[in-house]
Amino acid sequence: MTREDRFAAAGKTAVMQNVHGTISFLLAYPPFNLMEHAHLAWLVEHAQLRFYAAGEQILHPQDGPAQQFFIVKQGLIRGERLIAGQPVPDTTFEISAGECFPLAALIGERATRTVHLAGEDTFCLTISRDDFVSLFRRSLPFRDFALRGVSSLLDQVNQQAQQQASESLGSHYSLDAELAELSGRAPVTCAADTPIRAAVKLMHQASVGSIVITDAQQAPLGIFTLRDLRGLIADASGDLEQPISQVMTPNPSYLPSSASAFDAAIAMTSEHIAHICLVDGGRLTGVVSERDLFSLQRVDLVHMARTLREAPRLESLIALRSDIRRLVDSMLAHGASSTQVTRIITLLNDHSVRRVIELCLQQHDPGIEFSWLCFGSEGRQEQTLHTDQDNGILFATEGPHQADQARERLLPVAQRINQALARCGFTLCKGNIMAGNPQLCLSASEWAARFERMINSTTPQNLLASSIYFDFRVVWGKADAAERMFQSVLKRIASNTLFQQQMAQNALLHRPPIGRLREFILARSGSEKDTLDLKVQGLGPFVDGARLLALANGITASNTLTRLQMLRDAGVIEPLDADAYVEAYQFIQLVRMQQHQLQDTDGKAFSNRIDPDQLNHLDRRILRESFRQAKRLQASLALRYNL
Repeated sequence: MTREDRFAAAGKTAVMQNVHGTISFLLAYPPFNLMEHAHLAWLVEHAQLRFYAAGEQILHPQDGPAQQFFIVKQGLIRGERLIAGQPVPDTTFEISAGECFPLAALIGERATRTVHLAGEDTFCLTISRDDFVSLFRRSLPFRDFALRGVSSLLDQVNQQAQQQASESLGSHYSLDAELAELSGRAPVTCAADTPIRAAVKLMHQASVGSIVITDAQQAPLGIFTLRDLRGLIADASGDLEQPISQVMTPNPSYLPSSASAFDAAIAMTSEHIAHICLVDGGRLTGVVSERDLFSLQRVDLVHMARTLREAPRLESLIALRSDIRRLVDSMLAHGASSTQVTRIITLLNDHSVRRVIELCLQQHDPGIEFSWLCFGSEGRQEQTLHTDQDNGILFATEGPHQADQARERLLPVAQRINQALARCGFTLCKGNIMAGNPQLCLSASEWAARFERMINSTTPQNLLASSIYFDFRVVWGKADAAERMFQSVLKRIASNTLFQQQMAQNALLHRPPIGRLREFILARSGSEKDTLDLKVQGLGPFVDGARLLALANGITASNTLTRLQMLRDAGVIEPLDADAYVEAYQFIQLVRMQQHQLQDTDGKAFSNRIDPDQLNHLDRRILRESFRQAKRLQASLALRYNL
């Protein structure tokens, strides 16, 4: 027997002598916690325990196709890869207790692309490649994890979040349910020349709240609802014998039947409607109402949006805003992702902002047409329960003198709107990035000049400003002038490589809080001791990186995930990298959102700082991996811009 054989036999004996302890260890970590006991016992029976001294090489790309599967039992494994243009290898990942490797190499029957080293004295459970294949075939949870990696772990996290929210809210329903499942009956339709009275009779007989007007090919031409009928009856001159086409709402909103309940909720909330037509192949196949959504989800999203938009006075709006936290709890219980929830929060915030503006204009109308801009997280449609104001005004004018006159009339209104928004829970911006600031109440030409200065004068202040102002949307008023102005801004950025490089440097300022020798890098003193910042250190690298690459490549989208997906489609980011960035961003946002909910429930001030020791093992593991993806994105920017 060779020395290697003796070590292998001793390692296997050590495992078998503590089978129960080894199984208990594995049950604390995914995916092993989801596996059948018999499959875990089989794994332990075929495993060996190996020791690696600190600095010892475990796997190398030159070793050929991977022959062993490793589970870290104690210690730390560090992955290093030499990147072109860098003098020393880059640490691409760290693997600690309960994690395993090299899955991709084993499944792909290839060598690992990364050098695996023991970061400290380390013990690993190992099985041969043949045993890995056998376990892969036996256990569905193990196979799912081996094929999907972190994605499968994120499923567990989302299920946990959903279960926690559901415990206080009752039954579980899915926002991802297809609309075809909700449309259980054939749609009620009529021709365009049908008299209103006859159409209403059809609605009454079918006990529905809408009728769709279709052509001969069953394509929807319009829709008529009970709300329309009430308005018609209220009008004494209404003629119930006239054709339905005279009073219908033309070109009704529609979605394919394969769209989700969430898609329908977004459409209803955005467009202030209560019915969505289902159209497949140009033909009407069904109708989904807000009542159908309520029966599925028990989430009164559409009703809340409509109530916000119709609030009669500011006090009513303030009272309604307190219901948003309850809605967020409900959405998580119904399976909504962090991205869906932040989008919904932003939508409701948009409705609130628009209504505040309208109520303020009822009291004092300056008589000048303007557009209300939002920046930062609201501009990106990524708001959580904790949000402050980043806004501005854009107005049309013919020259500098007229601009000063318009600004003088608009500023009192803008300041009144800022104060009203603060009463509704939108914290006043400490940096005064608000429409009531004369520097942010500008004509279209003044805004263009401001962006021009940002691009041509790359001072630290301008770079900091760009991280706010380049994420903007028009929330109220016409968007044409703002969109034309920003198109010209994109052209200037695409041709200004110096500004891009300066933005890249700015995107590297806040490093993800992970190091070589420990899981997380935490604040060492003060009130922030033993915490890290989920927003600045976690989400920031993705937001900054996606913004830079989007602006450099002429992408007008402001949402971070949309930017990443469009960069993926454009070939700027590799598909696998883009998918990993999206998953990492979504997870960090979920952790941040859950923390805000707990803080709100406990009556504490909102904070983006978190002590990772308060998270369970699964959450800490994925958070660490998410930070590593942020680090990889920053490394790619440094390489791309020679930093």
